[in-house]
Amino acid sequence: MNQAKTFERYTVTTALPYANGPVHIGHLAGVYVPADIYTRYLRARKRDVILIGGSDEHGVPITIKARNEGTSPQAVVDKYHTIIKDSFQEFGISFDIYSRTSNPMHHQTASEFFTKLYNDKAFEEKSSDQYFDEETKMFLADRYITGTCPHCGFEKAYGDQCEKCGTSLNATDLINPKSALSGNPPVMKQTKHWYLPLNRYESWLRQWIIDGHKHDWRPNVYGQCKSWIDGGLQARAVTRDLDWGVKVPLENTQGKVLYVWFDAPIGYISATKELTPHWEKYWKDSQTKLVHFIGKDNIVFHCIIFPAMLKAEGSYIMPDNVPSNEFLNLEGDKISTSRNWAVWLHEYLRDFEGKQDVLRYVLTANAPETKDNDFTWKDFQTRNNSELVAILGNFVNRALVLTQKYFNGKVPSVNALSTQDQEVIAEIATFPQRIEDALENYRFREALRELMNLARLGNKYLADTEPWKLIKTDENRVATILNISLQIVANLSILGDPFLPFSMEKIRQMLNISALEWEKAGQAQLLLQGHQLGTPSLLFEQIDDAAIEVQLQRLQDTKKANQLLQFQAQPAKESVAFEDFGKMDIRVATILEAEKVAKTKKLMKLTVDTGFDKRTVVSGIAEFFEPEQLIGQQVNMLVNLAPREIKGILSQGMILLAEDADGKLVLIQPARAVKNGSEVK
Repeated sequence: MNQAKTFERYTVTTALPYANGPVHIGHLAGVYVPADIYTRYLRARKRDVILIGGSDEHGVPITIKARNEGTSPQAVVDKYHTIIKDSFQEFGISFDIYSRTSNPMHHQTASEFFTKLYNDKAFEEKSSDQYFDEETKMFLADRYITGTCPHCGFEKAYGDQCEKCGTSLNATDLINPKSALSGNPPVMKQTKHWYLPLNRYESWLRQWIIDGHKHDWRPNVYGQCKSWIDGGLQARAVTRDLDWGVKVPLENTQGKVLYVWFDAPIGYISATKELTPHWEKYWKDSQTKLVHFIGKDNIVFHCIIFPAMLKAEGSYIMPDNVPSNEFLNLEGDKISTSRNWAVWLHEYLRDFEGKQDVLRYVLTANAPETKDNDFTWKDFQTRNNSELVAILGNFVNRALVLTQKYFNGKVPSVNALSTQDQEVIAEIATFPQRIEDALENYRFREALRELMNLARLGNKYLADTEPWKLIKTDENRVATILNISLQIVANLSILGDPFLPFSMEKIRQMLNISALEWEKAGQAQLLLQGHQLGTPSLLFEQIDDAAIEVQLQRLQDTKKANQLLQFQAQPAKESVAFEDFGKMDIRVATILEAEKVAKTKKLMKLTVDTGFDKRTVVSGIAEFFEPEQLIGQQVNMLVNLAPREIKGILSQGMILLAEDADGKLVLIQPARAVKNGSEVK
C-alpha cells in the first residue's frame, strides 16, 4: 500500500562514508544502491527530489590513516574522496551533489549550528578524566589506545573494539593500555567538553518514534530506537580533543573540534546549501519528505541523536523514514575494512568492466533488508548467468532477434487477439502498481522480483506461443505475438530504469527509442506498428568460472595475510632442567628419499642420512610438501626419539618443523650446508 501522505518534494540522504578508504559492497547494499533506486524512481514519477551525499572527512580514523601513511589528514581525504566520488559516478549512483565535510561551506554551517545551540543553552558543560599521552601532549581518542583485550587476550585490541573477537570496548577496559602515538602508558587527565543532554528529549522522542513510527519504520530501526529510549538516554559529548575537524567556535578552545558524529549529519545540510540557494525548502518546509538511507550501525545517530539536534535548533523538519538495512557479509565472514575483507567498488569496476548493473542487481536481489545476508562470488555468478542472462537478457534478445529475422526489424502489426494475448496484456498493466507499491514502502527486493516477473511473463508467452514454428503457416499470428513481446520489452525499459539504468539504456538503443515516461508503463501500445528497431545485441554476458576464481583467490590471499598479522605466539611451556634438555640428541641430516604414505593425507615416509646411519622417519608433512621438494634438503632431526610404528612403518626419529601463523609447516634448516651428523646445541 502506498503511503497516504503526499509531499511536494523529497530530500534523500545517504550515510557519509569515511574518506580513509574506498567503498565496498557492504556500503553499496546497505545504503547507496537502495537510495539510488528510490531516487531514480521518484525522478521518473516527476517528483521534486534531491539525492545528497558526501565524504565524512573528519574524525580519528582519518588521523590514524594519515599517521600510518606518513602524510597529512588533508592528503588522506583528498585521495579517498576522489576515489569514492569517481567510483560512485562510474557505478551510476546519481547524486545531485556529492560533497565533503572539509569544504568551507560545511565548516561554516556546522559552526553556526553549534553556536545556535550553545547560545540557546542547549548544551551542558562537563569536565572528566580521559587518557592523556604525556610525551606527545595529546588527549587520546579510543582508537589511539591499544592494549590487551579482557575477553580474548588479544594484545593489539583498540580502545573501542577488539579486532580479533569483535567485542566493543571502552579504553579503560584494556589491560596494560598504551598510547598508539608514543607507545607509553597513558595517564588520566581532566578535560572539558560540551554535551547534548539527550535525556531532555526523551519524552518527545518516545512520542515521535514509539507512538508515531511503530507501523511505518522497519522493525530493526524501530526496535533499536525503542531499546535505546527504554534504557534511558544519557548526555553525549559533542566536542572532543583533536586537531583535525571543525574547530569549536568558542574562545579558549584550542585543540578541540566538533565530535564527528555531531558534524557529519550536518554535512547533509551544508551539501544542500552548496547545491541550491533554495536549500531551506528541502530542510525546513513541512511539505518536504526527508529520508535517510543508512546502515544499521548508524540507526541511533539518525533516529535519535540527529533528530534531537534538529529539535534543539528548532527550525528543521524531522526525517519521515530511515530505511536502514542490516549487514552484508562476505563469503560467510563479516566485512572488515581493517582486515581488507571486502569487495572494493573501484576494484570491481576494474575487474568487471561494463558490468555495473550485474552488481546492482545482485546486491538488490540479495539485499539485507530484514536480516544479515551473505555475498558469495558463486551466487554472484549464478544470478548473472541464470537470471540476468537466462531470463531478462534471453527474453529481450529473442523478441528483437525474431522481429529482425521475420519482419526486417520493424514492429509488426497487431491482428486478431487470442484469449491468451488478452490475458498477457491485462497482466502487463498490473506491474507498474506492484512495483510502485514496493518502492514507495522501501521493499526493493520485492520490487526487483516484480520486474523480473515481467521478463518471466514475456519468456513464458514466447515459449507457449512458439512463433518460430508458426512463421511458416501463420505470419499474422506471429506478428501479433512479436508485437506484444516488444511491448513487454518497452515496459521493461521503463520499469527497470531505477534498478538497471545502464542495461535499460541499452534496451532503448536496441528499440531505437528515447526514454519513455513512467506514466505510460503498463500500456501495450508503446511501440507503433512499422517503427524501425535498432540492431539487437546481447544485454548481458555469461561470467565464467575463471573470473570467479580470481576473486576467490584474492580473498584467500587476504585471509592468509590476516592470519599472519594477527599471529600471537603461545606462552612458553613450563621450565625444564638443563640436564633434561641435554638428553635430546638433535643432529643435521639430509633427506635422501621421500614418498607419501598410501591411504593417508598427512604422512610422508622419509629416508635420511644422519651421518652415522641411514634410517626411516615418518613425518606429518605431506599436506605442505611434494616428495621431490624434500629430496636433498638438510633438516634438523631428533635422532634419539624412541622408535614408533606408524601405519606399519617403523619411524626412527623426528624432523623438527616450525608452524607459521597461517598453519603452514616450515622445515628448520641450517643457514648453510654442514656435515650430516653435526650436533645442534
